[in-house]
Amino acid sequence: MSSSTSTDAAATSAITLPADQFYAGLESMCGQAFAGRVAVDTPAPTGDDPFAGKPLVMHVRGCGDTELRVPFHVGDDRSRTWVITRTGPGLRLKHDHRHEDGSDDAVTMYGGDTVALGTAQRQEFPVDEFSKAMFLREGLDVSVTNTWAMEFDPGREFVYELARPGGRLFRVEFDLTQPVAVPPAPWGDEG
Repeated sequence: MSSSTSTDAAATSAITLPADQFYAGLESMCGQAFAGRVAVDTPAPTGDDPFAGKPLVMHVRGCGDTELRVPFHVGDDRSRTWVITRTGPGLRLKHDHRHEDGSDDAVTMYGGDTVALGTAQRQEFPVDEFSKAMFLREGLDVSVTNTWAMEFDPGREFVYELARPGGRLFRVEFDLTQPVAVPPAPWGDEG
């Protein structure tokens, strides 16, 4: 290898953005599914907890150069898919929620864009204006201060997190050391 090629390769790796590294790490798991568990849920849910006693599985399913689709199954409920999209130097996280017949839920495609570079291991997504307007329209006023985050420790753990001021914290940790059987397609994406 010539010294100019070596220098070019070093310069290219030096300018790789944390979001690119995070995206590439998640993309490297394409086709695999992993079991998770609710690690933190504060304050504790009152009433019916949709996550209690149900198997939690993430499946890195739709993998492209600019978009990843990661269904998040809660027991037999296949309504949730995380959509991670490249946005230049950052990433966008949207939550695609569907009914069993594949139609959109009234609360869907909410999320936000990274506003800081983050790291190759953690990216944060503060709620965007589209989501705030939808939450207000649907009577979910408490959600207008949401920040979602994803953490990735290659070969060890993936974390999905929801936090908001006032102490709300919800974290699901997925064990990347042991892939599990691939679940059925999420609702609305069976084709």
